[in-house]
Amino acid sequence: MLKRKGTKTNNVKKINTTYVKQQEQHLERKQREKKLLIRRLVAFGVLFSIIVGTLSLYFFQQQTIHSEKESEYEQLQSELQAQLEEQEELEREVELLNDVDYLLQIARKDYFFSKEGEIIFTLPEEEEEPSY
Repeated sequence: MLKRKGTKTNNVKKINTTYVKQQEQHLERKQREKKLLIRRLVAFGVLFSIIVGTLSLYFFQQQTIHSEKESEYEQLQSELQAQLEEQEELEREVELLNDVDYLLQIARKDYFFSKEGEIIFTLPEEEEEPSY
């Protein structure tokens, strides 16, 4: 018989002994174990990805909340500082209002009270002209 180039003939026969059967069963078992291992690794990989994704999302949400709270804190600190300054100013004014000379000065300025023999003239306030 003539063989053509490029064609293969399978002349190998299988030996049906118990050893060969055991080896085939062993190979099949190893392949099943390998498939199960791959499935477990894929399942754990998916689970790990879900956990990492969830934790990342939670981290970024907390980071956003933290930055909002930090800006709110800074705003409240500036408001507190303004309130403290206003309180100091009001306390100074209370101290001045306890002074009789300061009260007389305010009465003369705002309510046009005068000393004996004093004449008060009021001048119209000058308005600034807009510059073009």
